[in-house]
Amino acid sequence: MRDRTQADSHILTARRVHYKSELPKRVLAHLQLLRGDAEGYLVDRFEHSLQTATRAHRDGRDEEYVVCALLHDIGDSLASYNHAELAATILKPFISPANHWMLAKHNLFQGYYFFHFSGRDRHARDKYLDHALYQQTAEFCELYDGAAFDPDYDSLPLEFFEPMVHRLLEKPRYSPQELVRAMQGEKI
Repeated sequence: MRDRTQADSHILTARRVHYKSELPKRVLAHLQLLRGDAEGYLVDRFEHSLQTATRAHRDGRDEEYVVCALLHDIGDSLASYNHAELAATILKPFISPANHWMLAKHNLFQGYYFFHFSGRDRHARDKYLDHALYQQTAEFCELYDGAAFDPDYDSLPLEFFEPMVHRLLEKPRYSPQELVRAMQGEKI
């Protein structure tokens, strides 16, 4: 990096533009890594993701929300203990602060349904009870995430969602500075 020239920068910038344009393909390929082991559930994480997105789509949610539903567990293969944060981080530049918060917190909110079976506090999500996005996140878990383990559900195929993923990830919606301000509660 110390010896980098302006000419080098032009070459690297051009290649970086192409690399960034391939992000939707890489994200979709990573989503498919969730195929296979169902970890004891009736469907694997890939089918769970399709079901979650299909339910949100059929319920009339907007495209951004549907893609969030599709990709909400994308971090499971690499971040088994904090997958929600990884999904939120991947999508952060492309989605609203509200959907980012929902993604980042969905695992804690989903814990309401099972934490108590392992001695954890099922009401841990209630520390956010006064947060403006508490209800949205609880609803996501109840209506879509928590309901999406049905082996008989007629999920839409990944190909249905691919154009949505491409449109959403085409260009960042927010600059890093705007996202920081939004996460601090400022309007952007």
